[in-house]
Amino acid sequence: METKLVKTLREAIELAGLESGMSVSFHHHLRNGDYTLNMVMDQIAEMGIRNLTLNASSLFDTHLPLEKHIRNHVVSKINTNYMSAGLGRLISEGLMEEPVDFRTHGGRPRDIALGITPIDVAFIAAPASDCAGNCSGKFGPSACGSLGYAFPDAMYAKKVIVITDHLVEYPLSGWSIPEIYVDYVVEVDAIGNPAGIVSGTTKITRDPVGLIMAETAVKVIAHSGLLKDGFSFQTGAGGASLAAARFLMDVMLRDNIKGSFASGGITGYLVDMLNAGCFRSLMDVQCFDLKAVESIRTNPNHHEISAMHYASPAAASAVVDKLDVVILGATEVDTQFNVNVHTDSSGYIMGGSGGHSDTAAGAKLAMIIAPLFRARLPIVTDRVSCISTPGKDIDVLVTQRGVAVNPKNQELLLRLKDAGLPVTEMETLKHTAEKITGTPKKAVANGRAVANVIWRDGTQIDTIRSIG
Repeated sequence: METKLVKTLREAIELAGLESGMSVSFHHHLRNGDYTLNMVMDQIAEMGIRNLTLNASSLFDTHLPLEKHIRNHVVSKINTNYMSAGLGRLISEGLMEEPVDFRTHGGRPRDIALGITPIDVAFIAAPASDCAGNCSGKFGPSACGSLGYAFPDAMYAKKVIVITDHLVEYPLSGWSIPEIYVDYVVEVDAIGNPAGIVSGTTKITRDPVGLIMAETAVKVIAHSGLLKDGFSFQTGAGGASLAAARFLMDVMLRDNIKGSFASGGITGYLVDMLNAGCFRSLMDVQCFDLKAVESIRTNPNHHEISAMHYASPAAASAVVDKLDVVILGATEVDTQFNVNVHTDSSGYIMGGSGGHSDTAAGAKLAMIIAPLFRARLPIVTDRVSCISTPGKDIDVLVTQRGVAVNPKNQELLLRLKDAGLPVTEMETLKHTAEKITGTPKKAVANGRAVANVIWRDGTQIDTIRSIG
């Protein structure tokens, strides 16, 4: 039969017709264990190709070798949804001439599909593939589970190259991305380090402050009027968020509440809730641990979904628009409920919106869980250093010292007060924190623009400026 297999990565790049000035893309399901992006960019640099736009759904510290490719003008532009602190610090110090464009997990597939950020060649790291490019993240030594963020790249790129370290006979059973989108397949020794792709277990916090916040968060959900049969839910993989999921499971089992779905990045705790009957299904755009990978491989009620299905505002409908409650984190929250998850307290890039803005916009109740202060720096400020998610989409902030409700949600405010929860004003939380920590002198980043923060609908909502 006809095969799309080529012998080397260089041959695949040549056949795809990649030239200087074009755009390449990568997904982040291998996270900090990814070998593929660095492998591809080293090969591209060796071939003398320059001035590329790099469109990556997220970038991690394992991608620090990008620094040399930026300095050598192999990469001249970056589009991404998230950037960890190692590369983020370099960008904040002015490494790139052109600002990074930060999108959301829903905004990225929107702009790819609309041709706003076209992709010339997509490189898809596939834990399993056959010779025609039917590929999946559920099988193989580098299994990562869902490949949800790679779907728009596969569907809309001019050329698609699948890179795998686990080649199987045609046809691969249970593919995620079908061969109809794939042009070439390359087999390599390893696409990633499994130890960095997923953790064996993602653990609930043991910190008393985190546990207090988690218990309070579940009380907010319980008294919101949303916790009933058909309930839908999303939470992150942080320790306090996981604790909230565990406490919520206890409440749902106690009260015999049968939810509809949980979504987003899936952890073993959400798998436990599915198996216990708390939800009918999981809608999975990314697996966060080994239990989630095993579940999506074996449980038909654990569904792999694309980034478009998850959160794109250009789709006819999306999962985030059907969420009842989402629990989110924050670096900073200001008195207008604007949230920063892009920069640290000194203004250095160390994150990104990911699905933060998408889920906050879609959910009926968007909740931030954050301690009142970290490292003696208050979490609540007059004005966040960077607006990642606008305050109009946030309903409540839960801290260990009280709960602040956005005045836009008067029904929730009354419900929580009637339930006797420790409701307070955002200004009060700010002053309480400053009595403990003092009033810090806020770092001011006033250099040239190093990044643009683009909301899910394509509008720019903030600019990140250089440090130093």
